[in-house]
Amino acid sequence: MPEKTLAESSRAGAAAPERTEASPKRWWILAVIATAQLMVVLDATIVNIALPSAQTDLGFSDGNRQWIVTAYALAFASLLLLGGRIADMFGRKTAFLIGVVGFAAVSALGGAANGFTMLVVARALQGVFGALLAPAALSLLNTTFTDARERARAFSVYGAIAGAGGAFGLLLGGVLTDALDWRWTLYVNVAIAVVAFAGGWLLLSNHRDAANAKLDVPGTILVAAGLFSLVYGFSNAETHDWGSPLTWGFLLAGGVLLAAFAWWQTRTAHPLLPLRILLDRDRAASFLAVLIAAGGMFGVFLFLTYYLQLNLGFSPTKTGVAFLPMVGALMVTAQVGTTALLPRTGPKVVIPLGFAVATAGMAWLTGIGLGSHYLGAVLPQLIVIGVGLGLVMPTAMQLATGGVAAEDAGVASATVNAMQQVGGSIGTALLNTLAASAATDYLAGRDATSKLVQAQATIESYTTAFRWSAVLFGAGTVIAFLCYRRGVPRQDAGAAPVVHM
Repeated sequence: MPEKTLAESSRAGAAAPERTEASPKRWWILAVIATAQLMVVLDATIVNIALPSAQTDLGFSDGNRQWIVTAYALAFASLLLLGGRIADMFGRKTAFLIGVVGFAAVSALGGAANGFTMLVVARALQGVFGALLAPAALSLLNTTFTDARERARAFSVYGAIAGAGGAFGLLLGGVLTDALDWRWTLYVNVAIAVVAFAGGWLLLSNHRDAANAKLDVPGTILVAAGLFSLVYGFSNAETHDWGSPLTWGFLLAGGVLLAAFAWWQTRTAHPLLPLRILLDRDRAASFLAVLIAAGGMFGVFLFLTYYLQLNLGFSPTKTGVAFLPMVGALMVTAQVGTTALLPRTGPKVVIPLGFAVATAGMAWLTGIGLGSHYLGAVLPQLIVIGVGLGLVMPTAMQLATGGVAAEDAGVASATVNAMQQVGGSIGTALLNTLAASAATDYLAGRDATSKLVQAQATIESYTTAFRWSAVLFGAGTVIAFLCYRRGVPRQDAGAAPVVHM
C-alpha cells in the first residue's frame, strides 16, 4: 500500500497527542513514576539473590526454585497488554494507584510466606499488579511531558531505571539479605509503595483517553494465552530438554495464539493492540531493540552474579556493589543518547552504535578465567557494556512510545514492557540452556570429581553465555541499522505522523 494512503487512513487514530500546556508538577510526577517503575524492575532480580536463603528457610527443592522467578514473569508478561488497555479506558491515575497498592499488599504477603506455595502465589500476584502498574507509569510519562526536549530528558531517566534497575535490585537484595533477612527483599516494596502512592494521589490527574472504547475480550484471551505459553515454554527449556513437549509444545502453541491474535486485531472494531501502533517503522524497530537488549542483559546479570559469588567469593552485598560502575555508565550515556545524540543523528546511528559497543564489552568479558580479578577482567567490561546499553534502552523506549495517540499511550507502553519481559525470559532460557550444555561438554572425557575440572567447567559455561550474549547484541546492531529510518525523528507533537513502511 502506498505510504500516502496508509498515512491518510490511519491519521485519525494514529495522530500524535495535541500539544497541551506542560504541567508545572511534571518533574515531581517523573519522580513518582520513576519510584513506581523502580519497584517493578527491582522485583525482576531482587529476589534472585535471596533465593538460597529463602530455599533454606522454606525447604523447597532445587527443581521448584525456578518458579519463584517464573511465576512473576508469567503473570507479568501475559497480562501487560490488558493492563495497558485498562489504563487507557478507566484512567491512568486509577490504574497506577491500584497497581501500587496491590503490588505492596502481595509483596507483604510474600514476605510473610510460610511455605513454597504461598510464596509462589504472592510472586504471581506481584506480576498481575505489575502488569497494571508498569504500562500506566510509562503512559503517564509519555502524556505528561509534551515538549520534545523535556520528554527526551524524562525518558533518559526512565530508560536508565529500566536498564539499571536489575543491577540495583541485585545490590539491594544483597544488602537486605545480609543485614536483615530474605523476606525484606519483598517487604521493601511496601516502603517504596507508600512514597509512590502518596505522590501519585497528590500529583496525578486521571485521564480516560479511551473511555468510549470497549475491551477486546477475545484479543485479551488470545494474547494472554499466547504470551503465557511463550514464556512458559522458554522457562521449561531450563529444566527440560528442548525436545520435551512441555518446551516445544508450549512454544508452538504460543506462536499460533499470537498469530491468531494478530489476525483478530485486523478484524475487531476495538482492538486491544491497534495495528496503527506497529505501522511506524521506527516504533516497530524500537520494540525489537528493547526485546534484544533485554535478552542479552541477562547474560550480564545472571551469569556474572554466579561468577562473582561462586568463583571470586564475593558476598551478596559486594556483588551488588560490583555492578554499580555499569549502572553509572548506563545512566550517563542514557542522558547523552536521548538528549544530545538522538536529536542530531537519529536512531539509525545511536541505537546500532549502542548495540555495537555492548557487543564489544560482552565479547571482552569472555576472557575471564579461574585466575582473573574483578578490577582487570570484569570492571572495564561492565563499564563498556553499560555505555552501550545506555544508548539503546532509553532511546528505544522513547521512540517506541512517542507520537502515539493519547488513547493508545497505555497499550503502546504495555507493548514496550512486554518486549522487555519476554526478551528477558527468552534470554534467560536460551543462555541457561547453552551454558549448561557447555559445562556438560567440557566435563565429557575429563575427571568430573576434580574440583579444578568442575571449576573450569563453570567458567566454560559463563563464557559461553557471554559469547552468545555478544552474538545477540551483534544481531541487534545489524537489525537496528537495517530497520531504523535515516535522519532525525520528527518531534512535532502537534503534527499527524506519516506512517512509513
